[in-house]
Amino acid sequence: MMRDSDVRSAVKDWLEAEHAQDPNTRIVEEMGIWSGTVRVDIAVINGELSGYELKSNCDTLERLPYQSEIYGKVFDRMTLVVGDRHAKKAISLVPRWWGCAIASMGHDGVVLKWKRKGRKNPTRDPKVLVQMLWKEEAVSVLEQHGLANGWRSKRAAEIGDRILSEIPFSALMEHVRQALKARQRLGQLTYSQFDVSVDTVADPTCGTTGC
Repeated sequence: MMRDSDVRSAVKDWLEAEHAQDPNTRIVEEMGIWSGTVRVDIAVINGELSGYELKSNCDTLERLPYQSEIYGKVFDRMTLVVGDRHAKKAISLVPRWWGCAIASMGHDGVVLKWKRKGRKNPTRDPKVLVQMLWKEEAVSVLEQHGLANGWRSKRAAEIGDRILSEIPFSALMEHVRQALKARQRLGQLTYSQFDVSVDTVADPTCGTTGC
């Protein structure tokens, strides 16, 4: 029987092989968004922010529509990796821009077969993305753009609003990615330390973390 851990291990092995030569890629398990109430199974942070949601044959699909809605506000790309038993239904529950791979049991373990190639997400929400920055990170963003004078002591939500009004979306995305990669130990960028956890807190009720 194909277990959750089997699918996770297969996806991790594939991602680590794909990015083994890229020291600027960070691979994170269980990255939390939206106040930590939603956690994507695996996130890949480099020039883009990509998420991988895993559903084995042992999982249910009840939360998938809600998860896909939240992920669509944050990630540049999303990929669903689903057990063959749930594949048809699961793929119908996620947006067309998601990539999809089907996991099945082979002689030597889980085999991943690509069903649909993903596209760039058209629905990212700047208001949610700016909330992923901790307050000190948001202040640093203002400093890098020469916008911090008089704003360091402001409420986090106000700082977030200033970022949204003054900084282009593409630059905001880059700042968010760099902040995520820099959290905890920088050694997590090395190949042998890909498997780490990071809590990204985005609070939809008060804006940038720290309010």
